[in-house]
Amino acid sequence: MELLGHRVEEVALPLGVTWEAFVHANAQIWCATLVRWIDGLASATGRPIDATTLEPSTLANYRYGRTASAVEFAAALEVRNTVARTVGSWFSSMDMLMTPTLPQMPGLLATYSEGAERMNGLEWTARVFRHTPFTPPANVAGTPAMSVPLAVEPATGLPIGIQFAAGFGREDLLLRLAGQLEQSLPWKTRRPAVWAGDAQAS
Repeated sequence: MELLGHRVEEVALPLGVTWEAFVHANAQIWCATLVRWIDGLASATGRPIDATTLEPSTLANYRYGRTASAVEFAAALEVRNTVARTVGSWFSSMDMLMTPTLPQMPGLLATYSEGAERMNGLEWTARVFRHTPFTPPANVAGTPAMSVPLAVEPATGLPIGIQFAAGFGREDLLLRLAGQLEQSLPWKTRRPAVWAGDAQAS
């Protein structure tokens, strides 16, 4: 970024609430909202809401959502509003935020959901946020963000994403930066050892 002429400094993105409060509020909102979706699907299809139709994590979220009260849901919305306003105002002094997309390389298949059958919805949400701590603030605040494959893991050839987030309505900044990055570090010809378009993989 500095070689492209950008000024880079290390900062911390404030949320306006603790990380624990942030996770808890999202668990309340996501899981309570999920209840209506699943109830509607079950009613339309006549299928039961249990382990025969839902993955363990989804069932855990559904059960947790059914315990959320209206007062708790309203409190969770207040937390979300605080985060949105705090993150939004932060971008008045910064053009863009650069973070890893993920804090680690993706794990092997089935490791992400390991033990989900023993979790409740709050525990599952905490796991999701622990695995993807950099993307939820933009999702909750409603600010635009993009993940760009700027690096590659040498052992596997898998892309390593770098996330860029901008202020409300500033998709133009992200698109201009994406074009600049793609010209200086083109990725369209990079392929991992196994990829979806590989004729030998089918």
